[in-house]
Amino acid sequence: MKQVLMRCPVCGGETEVTRIYCPSCDTTIEGHFHTVASPFSPLSPEQQQFLLTFVRCEGRFNRMEEELKLSYPTLRNRLYEVIRALGYEPGREEQPQRPGADERLRILDELAQGLISAAEAQARLRGVKQEAEKADKSE
Repeated sequence: MKQVLMRCPVCGGETEVTRIYCPSCDTTIEGHFHTVASPFSPLSPEQQQFLLTFVRCEGRFNRMEEELKLSYPTLRNRLYEVIRALGYEPGREEQPQRPGADERLRILDELAQGLISAAEAQARLRGVKQEAEKADKSE
């Protein structure tokens, strides 16, 4: 099955789905349908297939080496290509964004007023959203 084209191949404009057809029951539905871009849309078909193999092999390069008949360095390089195509830099962890001076003062004011817990204030001051959410749920 072909993928939905998200961009017009002629002008580069955003495309819109206007017809859906079911070959099983011969039903056609026409209208304007919202299409959702997949986070994997930027990947080439070969990169998507590599990613499927990676998942099927549970991320184990030794299994992928056997299945794809490729060396570890080649597999690693292909994974890095997929990571870059998704907009990330291989080998770099996402660093939490620490709040600026004004935001820190606001967090401390909220803490002083009893609007947030000490645990949430600590997490927010470190720029760790997940810890702040966990702190909220544990109270």
